[in-house]
Amino acid sequence: MNASFNRAMSNASPSHSSTPCAGRRLVFNGKQQVALETMPIAGPKENEVVVRTAVSLMSTGTENIVFNRAFDPDTHWDHWVKYPFYPGYCGVGTVEAVGGAVTAVAPGDRVAGRFTHRSHAILAESACVPIPEAIPWEEAVWFALAKIAFHGAFAADYSLGDSVLVVGAGPIGQMSVRWANAAGAETVIALDPVERRLAMARSGGAAVTIARPVAEAREALLAENGGKLPRVVIDSTGNAEVFAAAQGLAGRFGTIVILGDTGQPTQQRLTGDVITRGLRIVGAHDGHNSERWDNASISRLFFRLAATGRFPLDGLVTHRFAPEECREAYRVANEERPLTMGILFDWR
Repeated sequence: MNASFNRAMSNASPSHSSTPCAGRRLVFNGKQQVALETMPIAGPKENEVVVRTAVSLMSTGTENIVFNRAFDPDTHWDHWVKYPFYPGYCGVGTVEAVGGAVTAVAPGDRVAGRFTHRSHAILAESACVPIPEAIPWEEAVWFALAKIAFHGAFAADYSLGDSVLVVGAGPIGQMSVRWANAAGAETVIALDPVERRLAMARSGGAAVTIARPVAEAREALLAENGGKLPRVVIDSTGNAEVFAAAQGLAGRFGTIVILGDTGQPTQQRLTGDVITRGLRIVGAHDGHNSERWDNASISRLFFRLAATGRFPLDGLVTHRFAPEECREAYRVANEERPLTMGILFDWR
């Protein structure tokens, strides 16, 4: 354990022991089985950073699919989810110690990182993204879901003056609305049957909101959009039935972006709209990084926009749990989904 880690830990607690300190993390030990367990905290290597977590954000789409094993055999989900499985990938916190070769961050810095729900994380220096002081933890922690939605915006290839329909106003849909608004789309439309979610979408820049199931939305959409269907439709739901219905909501030669990953791709189907109206269908995923746009560069852009008010995030957190309340947190995420948006674990 290196000297910088020992100094940081001795300042944080009366213990000067060189043995690993105990941390905590969430674990799935089987289908619908979540627990809080202890874990050792080792010192950082030369190019590593120890981060003490402030809050982590549940990715309700991904984590519910994993929690319930709601995926087909032999999918990428099936190959990925092995027990014990450590959920989560949206964490923010304070640098507690650094390795000897680290220069970009220092103890006390606020950073974001892609790590699981845990009290402490050891990250490569390059995986830490500084958080501007103006952004509170509860807003900064959206960086990872915003990054995923960015790939949907990039795949949609919308531009100034475009009309964009976001189907599903859950966490990824909320981020999609905000990217479209920040990019200068003339009309950003959010579609979701839950009015509470649509209110959040309006706060994020949706000019039009439609509180209907997607299969019943066409006439309302035409009425709200000047008699025209939007050029771009972003399906953020991962729901096979929604995807089929959404194909009827894109304008001629329009684009459908499949942004919400699904555990059951065999249930997704194309409709006659693809041929008769010449639709382009493109998938977007967290792993679609490029030389220019990756975890760090997209997160830095997100933080710049958030810090200047161009990516509003206030009010998106609806539930906060202590790690010890993890069973209740996943129960709420599964049984009360329409009432949730941002579900935080507070590690402070």
